[in-house]
Amino acid sequence: MMRRTFAGIAVGLATLTALVATPASATTDHEIFPTEFALPTGFLPEGIAIGSLPFAFFGSRANGDIFRVNLITGDGKIISQGPGAGSPSVGLKIDQRARLFVSGGSGGNARVVNAFTGEIVASYAFVTPVPGANNTFINDVVLTPQGPYFTDSRSPVLFHLPLGRDGRLPAQEDVQTVQLSGDWAANAAGVMPSSNGLTRTPDGRALIMVASNFGTLYRVDPATGVATLIDLGGENVVNGDGLLLVGDTLYVVQNRLNQVAVIDLNREGTAGTVTQRLTDARFDVPTTIARFGNRLYLPNARFTTPPTPDTTYTANAVPKK
Repeated sequence: MMRRTFAGIAVGLATLTALVATPASATTDHEIFPTEFALPTGFLPEGIAIGSLPFAFFGSRANGDIFRVNLITGDGKIISQGPGAGSPSVGLKIDQRARLFVSGGSGGNARVVNAFTGEIVASYAFVTPVPGANNTFINDVVLTPQGPYFTDSRSPVLFHLPLGRDGRLPAQEDVQTVQLSGDWAANAAGVMPSSNGLTRTPDGRALIMVASNFGTLYRVDPATGVATLIDLGGENVVNGDGLLLVGDTLYVVQNRLNQVAVIDLNREGTAGTVTQRLTDARFDVPTTIARFGNRLYLPNARFTTPPTPDTTYTANAVPKK
């Protein structure tokens, strides 16, 4: 299966390279390339991933479809049909092998999708250590040299897919569960933090995770699960959703507040300063964020708009600050 997958990647790479006739540096010119992208009606977008080529991938909460958009032309199409209702595509990341790692939300799973062909090359089921029904929501994913980690918004754990030699995907029985501890604990009212976005620290040695309900950020040791509260000097990032790290700058999407907190972090990711909050009149509950060139791209999930099959959705590009 992996041999066929890499063959598909090679063919797809040649196809996409032929499509990109404009130098990548030109794609940052906001006067030439589109800043708003139409997504399918009824799509219910949430996740976004952008790799080294000017193509954005969006996941659907409605049925798990993956929609690919050309950032130069604005054209887009469904490249992968989702499993259907109950198996959404939430957080997305793309690796250098053109594999999309997809968080399965309430489906309690993850998928790996060939970004060129749309083929699902692997699927994983995650089992929460918390007993009872509806205790799993696989929300976001981050890629590390050791393999991807996934957040679970309903359980105090991370799930890890340890990659083998040459990036080989693991078997289902190799999936690891990392129990969260340390500062990842209930508040005085007995409410647990709810994990959402996930990224790496600037020095690459740990992970950064946001608790949406508390508005707090945590530095997490991926080996032990010990979480330490990140000092934001009294600021908060309530409704924090997708995270993006660019150098020492962390972008935190605050979805229902229609803004993005820009945080200057230290290298270890133990402390940071909120330097500004980005807003845009076109924001309509943006959830996640990705970068290409000097632009930030965000899908509008429109959580406050009752969804119908005809509800329209867009994604926006804003200058990187």
